[in-house]
Amino acid sequence: MEHVKIMIVDDDPGIRDSLQTILESRQYTVITAADRTDGMDKIKAEKPDLLILDIMMSSWLDGLDMSKKLKRDLQFSDMPIVMLTAVREKTGFDLRPRSGGPDWCSVDAYLDKPVAPAALLAEVERLLTNH
Repeated sequence: MEHVKIMIVDDDPGIRDSLQTILESRQYTVITAADRTDGMDKIKAEKPDLLILDIMMSSWLDGLDMSKKLKRDLQFSDMPIVMLTAVREKTGFDLRPRSGGPDWCSVDAYLDKPVAPAALLAEVERLLTNH
């Protein structure tokens, strides 16, 4: 999907690089950021079509806070957000909402790290098609 911009916000450079390689193999334009502050600045400047976001970065809840802020902003509320996280592996907690409440975690999809390239691409394509 040429000219589709995907933003990756993750503090792990290895994750950013591997996701970028996977997404660029499908001709997506990829923008990366290492933390919440840089991510928010680049989102405002670049206006990506989709965001892939880690939960735990500088602080434990950076990704959750960032997703809530974006979903409440009319300019970005329709942008699909994929939460890519190792929280379940590291803590045993599953952050997927059970009650369907949007205030818990405002994202459109969850993927656990490590993610298979095919699973990542399928979810990205599904979200881009549905939005």
